[in-house]
Amino acid sequence: MTRVAAIDCGTNSIRLLVADCDPATGELVDLDRRMTIVRLGQGVDRTGRLAPEALERTFAACREYAAVIKEHGAERLRFVATSASRDAENRDDFVRGVLDILGVEPEVITGDQEAEFSFTGATKELTGSDHLARPYLVVDIGGGSTEFVVGDDHVRAARSVDVGCVRMTERHLVQDGAVSDPPTAAQITAMRADIEAALDLAEQTVPLREARTLVGLAGSVTTVSAIAQELPAYDSAAIHHSRISRERVREITEWLLRSTHAERAAVPSMHPGRVDVIAAGALVLLSIMERIGAEEVVVSEHDILDSIAWSVA
Repeated sequence: MTRVAAIDCGTNSIRLLVADCDPATGELVDLDRRMTIVRLGQGVDRTGRLAPEALERTFAACREYAAVIKEHGAERLRFVATSASRDAENRDDFVRGVLDILGVEPEVITGDQEAEFSFTGATKELTGSDHLARPYLVVDIGGGSTEFVVGDDHVRAARSVDVGCVRMTERHLVQDGAVSDPPTAAQITAMRADIEAALDLAEQTVPLREARTLVGLAGSVTTVSAIAQELPAYDSAAIHHSRISRERVREITEWLLRSTHAERAAVPSMHPGRVDVIAAGALVLLSIMERIGAEEVVVSEHDILDSIAWSVA
Protein backbone atom coordinates (compact mmCIF):
# COMPACT_ATOMS: atom_id res chain seq x y z
CA MET A 1 0.00 0.00 0.00
CA THR A 2 1.22 3.47 -0.87
CA ARG A 3 0.12 6.43 1.24
CA VAL A 4 -0.88 9.29 -1.05
CA ALA A 5 -2.57 12.67 -0.86
CA ALA A 6 -4.80 14.19 -3.53
CA ILE A 7 -6.22 17.71 -3.69
CA ASP A 8 -8.98 18.79 -6.06
CA CYS A 9 -9.47 22.55 -6.23
CA GLY A 10 -12.61 23.62 -8.03
CA THR A 11 -14.65 26.77 -8.44
CA ASN A 12 -16.64 26.40 -5.23
CA SER A 13 -14.70 24.00 -3.01
CA ILE A 14 -11.29 22.53 -2.34
CA ARG A 15 -11.08 18.90 -1.22
CA LEU A 16 -8.39 16.69 0.28
CA LEU A 17 -8.06 12.91 0.31
CA VAL A 18 -5.29 11.11 2.17
CA ALA A 19 -5.48 7.39 1.50
CA ASP A 20 -3.60 4.12 1.43
CA CYS A 21 -3.74 2.83 -2.13
CA ASP A 22 -2.85 -0.52 -3.70
CA PRO A 23 -2.09 0.23 -7.36
CA ALA A 24 -2.25 -3.48 -8.23
CA THR A 25 -5.84 -3.98 -7.07
CA GLY A 26 -7.18 -0.42 -7.18
CA GLU A 27 -8.12 -0.64 -3.49
CA LEU A 28 -8.32 2.75 -1.81
CA VAL A 29 -8.59 3.06 1.98
CA ASP A 30 -9.53 6.53 3.19
CA LEU A 31 -7.53 7.99 6.06
CA ASP A 32 -8.80 11.57 5.81
CA ARG A 33 -11.32 13.06 3.39
CA ARG A 34 -12.44 16.65 3.84
CA MET A 35 -13.94 19.55 1.93
CA THR A 36 -13.81 23.31 2.43
CA ILE A 37 -15.98 25.84 0.60
CA VAL A 38 -13.59 28.57 -0.55
CA ARG A 39 -15.50 29.98 -3.55
CA LEU A 40 -12.26 30.43 -5.54
CA GLY A 41 -14.34 31.28 -8.60
CA GLN A 42 -16.00 34.30 -6.94
CA GLY A 43 -16.56 36.83 -9.73
CA VAL A 44 -14.38 35.04 -12.32
CA ASP A 45 -17.21 34.80 -14.85
CA ARG A 46 -17.59 38.61 -14.68
CA THR A 47 -14.00 39.83 -14.17
CA GLY A 48 -11.84 37.08 -15.62
CA ARG A 49 -9.66 37.24 -12.49
CA LEU A 50 -9.36 35.45 -9.15
CA ALA A 51 -10.38 37.84 -6.36
CA PRO A 52 -7.75 38.51 -3.64
CA GLU A 53 -10.14 37.42 -0.87
CA ALA A 54 -10.95 34.20 -2.78
CA LEU A 55 -7.25 33.43 -3.11
CA GLU A 56 -6.69 34.00 0.61
CA ARG A 57 -9.58 31.67 1.55
CA THR A 58 -8.04 29.02 -0.71
CA PHE A 59 -4.54 29.49 0.69
CA ALA A 60 -5.91 29.22 4.26
CA ALA A 61 -7.42 25.84 3.35
CA CYS A 62 -4.12 24.79 1.75
CA ARG A 63 -2.29 25.57 5.00
CA GLU A 64 -4.77 23.42 6.91
CA TYR A 65 -4.38 20.60 4.39
CA ALA A 66 -0.56 20.80 4.53
CA ALA A 67 -0.73 20.06 8.27
CA VAL A 68 -3.05 17.07 7.71
CA ILE A 69 -0.80 15.64 4.97
CA LYS A 70 2.26 15.98 7.22
CA GLU A 71 0.41 14.38 10.15
CA HIS A 72 -0.49 11.30 8.08
CA GLY A 73 2.93 11.05 6.46
CA ALA A 74 1.72 10.84 2.87
CA GLU A 75 4.54 9.90 0.51
CA ARG A 76 3.24 11.71 -2.55
CA LEU A 77 0.88 14.59 -3.27
CA ARG A 78 -0.89 15.64 -6.45
CA PHE A 79 -2.81 18.93 -6.64
CA VAL A 80 -5.26 19.36 -9.51
CA ALA A 81 -7.12 22.61 -10.22
CA THR A 82 -10.11 22.97 -12.50
CA SER A 83 -12.53 25.52 -13.95
CA ALA A 84 -11.97 28.79 -12.05
CA SER A 85 -8.18 28.68 -12.15
CA ARG A 86 -8.32 27.52 -15.76
CA ASP A 87 -10.27 30.63 -16.76
CA ALA A 88 -8.45 33.28 -14.70
CA GLU A 89 -5.99 35.82 -16.10
CA ASN A 90 -4.04 35.90 -12.82
CA ARG A 91 -3.79 32.15 -12.28
CA ASP A 92 0.00 32.54 -11.81
CA ASP A 93 -0.74 34.14 -8.41
CA PHE A 94 -2.69 31.03 -7.49
CA VAL A 95 0.07 28.69 -8.69
CA ARG A 96 2.78 30.53 -6.74
CA GLY A 97 0.71 30.56 -3.54
CA VAL A 98 0.00 26.83 -3.65
CA LEU A 99 3.65 26.03 -4.43
CA ASP A 100 4.82 28.08 -1.44
CA ILE A 101 2.41 26.36 0.96
CA LEU A 102 2.36 22.75 -0.24
CA GLY A 103 5.61 22.40 -2.16
CA VAL A 104 3.91 21.17 -5.32
CA GLU A 105 2.72 23.11 -8.33
CA PRO A 106 -1.02 22.82 -9.01
CA GLU A 107 -1.82 21.20 -12.34
CA VAL A 108 -4.40 23.37 -14.05
CA ILE A 109 -6.04 20.67 -16.14
CA THR A 110 -8.21 21.02 -19.23
CA GLY A 111 -11.91 20.27 -19.24
CA ASP A 112 -11.26 17.05 -21.18
CA GLN A 113 -8.68 15.91 -18.61
CA GLU A 114 -11.17 16.72 -15.85
CA ALA A 115 -13.78 14.60 -17.62
CA GLU A 116 -11.39 11.61 -17.83
CA PHE A 117 -10.58 11.86 -14.11
CA SER A 118 -14.27 12.13 -13.19
CA PHE A 119 -15.23 9.07 -15.23
CA THR A 120 -12.50 6.88 -13.75
CA GLY A 121 -13.27 7.92 -10.18
CA ALA A 122 -17.02 7.40 -10.58
CA THR A 123 -17.06 4.11 -12.47
CA LYS A 124 -14.08 2.14 -11.13
CA GLU A 125 -16.41 0.38 -8.64
CA LEU A 126 -19.27 0.08 -11.15
CA THR A 127 -17.37 -1.52 -14.02
CA GLY A 128 -18.37 -5.16 -14.26
CA SER A 129 -21.54 -4.57 -12.26
CA ASP A 130 -24.33 -6.61 -13.81
CA HIS A 131 -27.18 -4.56 -12.36
CA LEU A 132 -26.30 -1.26 -14.05
CA ALA A 133 -26.68 -1.02 -17.82
CA ARG A 134 -23.89 0.45 -19.91
CA PRO A 135 -22.79 2.74 -21.42
CA TYR A 136 -22.62 5.16 -18.49
CA LEU A 137 -23.03 8.89 -18.73
CA VAL A 138 -20.99 10.43 -15.92
CA VAL A 139 -21.99 14.02 -15.14
CA ASP A 140 -19.80 16.08 -12.82
CA ILE A 141 -21.66 19.30 -11.93
CA GLY A 142 -19.06 21.64 -10.51
CA GLY A 143 -19.07 25.28 -9.55
CA GLY A 144 -17.84 26.68 -12.86
CA SER A 145 -18.26 23.85 -15.34
CA THR A 146 -19.99 20.53 -15.93
CA GLU A 147 -18.23 17.53 -17.43
CA PHE A 148 -20.09 14.99 -19.57
CA VAL A 149 -18.42 11.64 -20.17
CA VAL A 150 -19.87 8.61 -21.96
CA GLY A 151 -18.11 5.27 -21.73
CA ASP A 152 -18.19 1.59 -20.88
CA ASP A 153 -14.97 0.33 -19.33
CA HIS A 154 -13.20 3.33 -20.84
CA VAL A 155 -14.09 6.83 -22.01
CA ARG A 156 -15.70 7.02 -25.45
CA ALA A 157 -16.45 10.73 -25.58
CA ALA A 158 -16.15 13.68 -23.22
CA ARG A 159 -16.93 17.38 -23.14
CA SER A 160 -16.66 20.13 -20.55
CA VAL A 161 -19.03 23.10 -20.77
CA ASP A 162 -19.07 26.31 -18.74
CA VAL A 163 -22.23 25.63 -16.77
CA GLY A 164 -21.89 25.13 -13.03
CA CYS A 165 -23.78 26.03 -9.87
CA VAL A 166 -21.64 29.08 -9.01
CA ARG A 167 -21.37 30.39 -12.57
CA MET A 168 -25.12 30.05 -13.17
CA THR A 169 -25.95 31.67 -9.82
CA GLU A 170 -23.64 34.64 -10.40
CA ARG A 171 -24.72 35.05 -14.03
CA HIS A 172 -28.49 34.79 -13.53
CA LEU A 173 -29.58 34.92 -9.90
CA VAL A 174 -27.65 37.89 -8.50
CA GLN A 175 -29.37 41.26 -8.40
CA ASP A 176 -27.93 44.39 -6.77
CA GLY A 177 -25.03 42.38 -5.42
CA ALA A 178 -27.12 39.72 -3.67
CA VAL A 179 -28.65 36.38 -4.65
CA SER A 180 -32.39 36.79 -5.29
CA ASP A 181 -34.43 35.43 -2.42
CA PRO A 182 -36.14 33.60 -4.09
CA PRO A 183 -35.31 33.93 -7.84
CA THR A 184 -37.82 35.51 -10.21
CA ALA A 185 -39.51 33.57 -13.01
CA ALA A 186 -37.52 35.61 -15.56
CA GLN A 187 -34.23 34.73 -13.86
CA ILE A 188 -35.06 31.04 -13.84
CA THR A 189 -36.10 31.15 -17.51
CA ALA A 190 -32.82 32.81 -18.50
CA MET A 191 -30.79 30.31 -16.48
CA ARG A 192 -32.66 27.37 -18.00
CA ALA A 193 -31.99 28.72 -21.53
CA ASP A 194 -28.28 28.99 -20.73
CA ILE A 195 -28.21 25.40 -19.46
CA GLU A 196 -30.08 24.11 -22.52
CA ALA A 197 -27.59 25.89 -24.82
CA ALA A 198 -24.73 24.20 -22.95
CA LEU A 199 -26.42 20.81 -23.37
CA ASP A 200 -26.70 21.49 -27.11
CA LEU A 201 -22.96 22.17 -27.11
CA ALA A 202 -22.18 18.99 -25.18
CA GLU A 203 -24.30 16.90 -27.56
CA GLN A 204 -22.18 18.02 -30.50
CA THR A 205 -19.40 15.70 -29.32
CA VAL A 206 -20.90 13.41 -26.64
CA PRO A 207 -23.80 11.04 -27.47
CA LEU A 208 -25.67 11.84 -24.26
CA ARG A 209 -28.84 9.99 -25.24
CA GLU A 210 -27.01 6.70 -25.85
CA ALA A 211 -26.34 6.34 -22.13
CA ARG A 212 -28.21 3.61 -20.25
CA THR A 213 -27.13 4.68 -16.73
CA LEU A 214 -26.70 8.26 -15.52
CA VAL A 215 -24.07 8.68 -12.79
CA GLY A 216 -24.04 12.05 -10.99
CA LEU A 217 -21.08 13.51 -9.12
CA ALA A 218 -20.15 16.46 -6.92
CA GLY A 219 -21.82 18.58 -4.28
CA SER A 220 -24.98 19.65 -6.08
CA VAL A 221 -25.90 16.04 -6.86
CA THR A 222 -24.96 14.63 -3.46
CA THR A 223 -26.89 17.41 -1.71
CA VAL A 224 -30.00 16.66 -3.79
CA SER A 225 -29.63 13.02 -2.72
CA ALA A 226 -29.36 14.02 0.95
CA ILE A 227 -32.52 16.14 0.62
CA ALA A 228 -34.35 13.35 -1.22
CA GLN A 229 -33.56 10.92 1.59
CA GLU A 230 -34.44 13.51 4.26
CA LEU A 231 -31.18 12.77 6.04
CA PRO A 232 -30.79 14.36 9.49
CA ALA A 233 -27.18 15.22 8.58
CA TYR A 234 -24.91 14.75 5.59
CA ASP A 235 -24.09 11.02 5.44
CA SER A 236 -21.64 9.91 2.74
CA ALA A 237 -22.42 6.22 3.23
CA ALA A 238 -26.15 6.77 2.69
CA ILE A 239 -25.54 9.01 -0.32
CA HIS A 240 -22.96 6.86 -2.14
CA HIS A 241 -24.70 4.78 -4.84
CA SER A 242 -28.15 6.05 -3.84
CA ARG A 243 -30.67 6.35 -6.68
CA ILE A 244 -32.93 9.37 -7.09
CA SER A 245 -35.83 9.38 -9.54
CA ARG A 246 -36.32 12.19 -12.03
CA GLU A 247 -39.65 13.10 -10.44
CA ARG A 248 -38.01 13.43 -7.03
CA VAL A 249 -35.25 15.57 -8.53
CA ARG A 250 -37.94 17.76 -10.13
CA GLU A 251 -39.80 18.17 -6.82
CA ILE A 252 -36.61 19.15 -5.00
CA THR A 253 -35.46 21.53 -7.75
CA GLU A 254 -38.83 23.30 -7.86
CA TRP A 255 -38.78 23.68 -4.08
CA LEU A 256 -35.21 25.02 -4.09
CA LEU A 257 -36.06 27.57 -6.79
CA ARG A 258 -39.02 28.96 -4.85
CA SER A 259 -37.43 28.76 -1.39
CA THR A 260 -35.73 31.54 0.55
CA HIS A 261 -32.15 31.55 1.81
CA ALA A 262 -33.41 30.84 5.34
CA GLU A 263 -35.51 27.87 4.20
CA ARG A 264 -32.60 26.29 2.34
CA ALA A 265 -30.21 26.96 5.22
CA ALA A 266 -32.59 25.10 7.55
CA VAL A 267 -32.13 21.83 5.63
CA PRO A 268 -30.04 19.72 8.06
CA SER A 269 -27.88 18.09 5.37
CA MET A 270 -27.10 21.39 3.59
CA HIS A 271 -23.52 22.68 3.77
CA PRO A 272 -23.63 26.44 4.50
CA GLY A 273 -21.48 27.12 1.44
CA ARG A 274 -24.06 25.54 -0.88
CA VAL A 275 -27.14 27.41 0.33
CA ASP A 276 -26.99 30.11 -2.37
CA VAL A 277 -25.86 27.90 -5.27
CA ILE A 278 -27.74 24.62 -4.78
CA ALA A 279 -30.84 25.71 -6.72
CA ALA A 280 -28.78 26.35 -9.85
CA GLY A 281 -26.94 23.04 -9.43
CA ALA A 282 -30.19 21.11 -9.03
CA LEU A 283 -31.61 22.75 -12.16
CA VAL A 284 -28.55 21.65 -14.14
CA LEU A 285 -29.13 18.06 -12.95
CA LEU A 286 -32.85 18.14 -13.76
CA SER A 287 -32.21 19.61 -17.21
CA ILE A 288 -29.76 16.81 -18.00
CA MET A 289 -32.19 14.12 -16.86
CA GLU A 290 -34.97 15.60 -18.96
CA ARG A 291 -32.72 15.97 -22.00
CA ILE A 292 -31.63 12.31 -22.05
CA GLY A 293 -34.84 10.82 -20.63
CA ALA A 294 -33.11 9.37 -17.56
CA GLU A 295 -35.60 7.90 -15.10
CA GLU A 296 -33.07 8.07 -12.25
CA VAL A 297 -29.57 9.20 -11.35
CA VAL A 298 -27.08 6.97 -9.54
CA VAL A 299 -25.19 9.19 -7.09
CA SER A 300 -21.48 8.64 -6.50
CA GLU A 301 -19.33 10.05 -3.72
CA HIS A 302 -16.28 8.83 -5.62
CA ASP A 303 -15.14 11.19 -8.31
CA ILE A 304 -12.17 13.15 -9.58
CA LEU A 305 -10.55 13.18 -6.13
CA ASP A 306 -10.39 9.36 -5.96
CA SER A 307 -9.06 9.25 -9.51
CA ILE A 308 -6.29 11.72 -8.64
CA ALA A 309 -5.29 9.50 -5.70
CA TRP A 310 -5.17 6.39 -7.90
CA SER A 311 -3.05 8.26 -10.46
CA VAL A 312 -0.54 9.22 -7.76
CA ALA A 313 -0.20 5.60 -6.59
